[in-house]
Amino acid sequence: MPRNIEIKARIESVDSMTRAVASAADHGPETIHQDDTFFQCPNGRLKLRAFADGPGELIFYQRPDQPGPKESSYVIVPVPVPDVLRDALSRAYGIVGRIRKVRTLYRIGRTRVHLDEVDELGSFLELEVVLEDTESVHDGEVIASDLCQRFGIPKSDLVDRAYVDLLP
Repeated sequence: MPRNIEIKARIESVDSMTRAVASAADHGPETIHQDDTFFQCPNGRLKLRAFADGPGELIFYQRPDQPGPKESSYVIVPVPVPDVLRDALSRAYGIVGRIRKVRTLYRIGRTRVHLDEVDELGSFLELEVVLEDTESVHDGEVIASDLCQRFGIPKSDLVDRAYVDLLP
């Protein structure tokens, strides 16, 4: 399975972080409206992501809930009609929660930088450092930690779980 190293942190606002991220970025910004539905899944997390323009993705991932950099292994399957699949998976597995967000995507090297405005939860920065098959977790952790330092993210603002787990 593909792997990346992830870090998520609360930020004051997307606007407050945009300048620092944009000045470091190789690509972006790209604004993406996402509607994520999480389903019961005993072996990791299973979510259906619908995009505002119609298609979506079914994403299965395994990642520990811990603050700081963490390895995530994932599989992404394109879904042409997410509403139909959402209905089927809801009936089969049950919904855990739903997250709607506006994501501003930048790329810095091989790192995807997300500035997320999440309904009901607020503003977040998320880093995903894509790992090559031969790379160690440590290699990605160094890149992620360096970017956190560069953007002035204190360890006290790191989030140890998925957005769906933060819902009231």
